[in-house]
Amino acid sequence: MNKKLETLHKQLVANQKKINNSSRNERIKKLKILKKNILEYTDEIKLALKKDFKKNPTEVDLTEIFPVISEINHTINNLGKWMKNQYVKTPITLIGSKSYIKYEAKGVVLIITPWNFPINLTFISLINAISAGNSVLIKPSEITSESSLIIKKIIENTFNENEVSVVLGGVKVAQDLLKLKFNHILFIGSPTIGKKVMEAASKHLSSLTLELGGKSPTIIDKNCNLKSASKRVIWAKLINNGQVCIAPDYVLVHKDIKEKFVEYLIRNIKNLYTKDSFNSPSYCRIVNNHHFKRLKSLLENAEKNGSKIIYGGKLNSKDNFIEPTIIENVSSNSNIYNEEIFGPILPLFTYEKIEDVISLINEKEKPLALYIFSRNNRNINKILDETSSGGVCINHNTLHYSNYNLPFGGINNSGFGRCHGEYGFKELSNKKSVFKQFSFFSPTDLLTPPYNSFKQKLIDLIIRYF
Repeated sequence: MNKKLETLHKQLVANQKKINNSSRNERIKKLKILKKNILEYTDEIKLALKKDFKKNPTEVDLTEIFPVISEINHTINNLGKWMKNQYVKTPITLIGSKSYIKYEAKGVVLIITPWNFPINLTFISLINAISAGNSVLIKPSEITSESSLIIKKIIENTFNENEVSVVLGGVKVAQDLLKLKFNHILFIGSPTIGKKVMEAASKHLSSLTLELGGKSPTIIDKNCNLKSASKRVIWAKLINNGQVCIAPDYVLVHKDIKEKFVEYLIRNIKNLYTKDSFNSPSYCRIVNNHHFKRLKSLLENAEKNGSKIIYGGKLNSKDNFIEPTIIENVSSNSNIYNEEIFGPILPLFTYEKIEDVISLINEKEKPLALYIFSRNNRNINKILDETSSGGVCINHNTLHYSNYNLPFGGINNSGFGRCHGEYGFKELSNKKSVFKQFSFFSPTDLLTPPYNSFKQKLIDLIIRYF
């Protein structure tokens, strides 16, 4: 076992009671300092992400900085309300008492975050944990090493080591961390690794939040605004070079509008990233050569099984570049049919009846997100009622994540638990039930042994009428 990790863990455990008892103002003060430091280090964050995978500075502002600052502001404005005891109704059979829910910290929280949005996903998870009064140990991804260094720098300039700590490293460090006893573990990543985290958590009966991924479908109904749909789909597919857990993984388009939809998709790719996306400063790269090779293999396997590239397909291994690529005729035997793509490759499928769409979606694991482009409310409601997913966007892509008033998370294979705003606060809090008898008399006093016929009649009345 790593002695340094054990020492950090012990410090966090020893300080947990103090942090748990911290007031609203103390937690808000921490969040304000965190906000100040993130804004001060914005240029360094942008430089780090440029080094990690050539991410455009404006895209960093939109997808990394803004969501974090927005989450902090929302939490500061609402934390007092969230922390209040939540009183619940008391049944008449318990007259003379009152009941409420008291939110207390889970305790020491381990947060393991991925490389695709290192700033966004790390700090939003941390904000939720701080708001609930937890001490935190963070392990950011070793893949985006420059971003992990700036995360560590910001944390060390914001918190004492016994409040929030960051450890850097790869798989071995993560494995050592998972041997320690945490009160809660929040993991963001793939379902494959999520299962391993869940197994490790079970040894200590740690509560768990898993934000995973999956194949998020996009449905293009015959009755939709095709120009708008094509622009929004391709924007959401190619932002961060497709390395987004809620990116449209594949498209189901009605056969009657397929050709027009493809025409609009290609036009929008060129509008967003020009005809030469390799030289577009707005188009970032696959994070490393390992993931480049994974995507290249998916594409080659799809072609081997009969798929046709209808746009793109250019690759440059030296720069981890994959051109925006649209494919069709994807066989169910292809790896890309079953595996999450996590890159700028978009498979198209056609359909005739909405029932066929629903059947295809339900054959797969439940996705993290589902997207519907339609003006037909009957079809929209049918899809909502007959499919299951972590979240849904109608006539747009991915924006449900941006609304901190909505709970964000998956279901089953795409994860469980919820984050953002009040939902993140509650996820990382223990909802402690409190019952208080304030009256000298309680009806239950009449029902204690020794039992007799009178008490039996009383119980019969309660069962029948209350």
